[in-house]
Amino acid sequence: MSGEEIKLLRRSKTNRILAGVCGGLGTYFGVDPVWFRLGFVLVSLPGGIPGILLYIACWILIEEE
Repeated sequence: MSGEEIKLLRRSKTNRILAGVCGGLGTYFGVDPVWFRLGFVLVSLPGGIPGILLYIACWILIEEE
């Protein structure tokens, strides 16, 4: 594989507030995790359920590093 490192999406053990989902997403996409945290909060504001369910789904589906 021509020396390229394969990036895997994992929940962060070190950059976490709740489950490490946003820290892992930030590391994977090379973006500050604060933007993902803000995004989850904004998606949760209209009624809470969509953002919370999305976060829980990511928590369950994304393995921890």
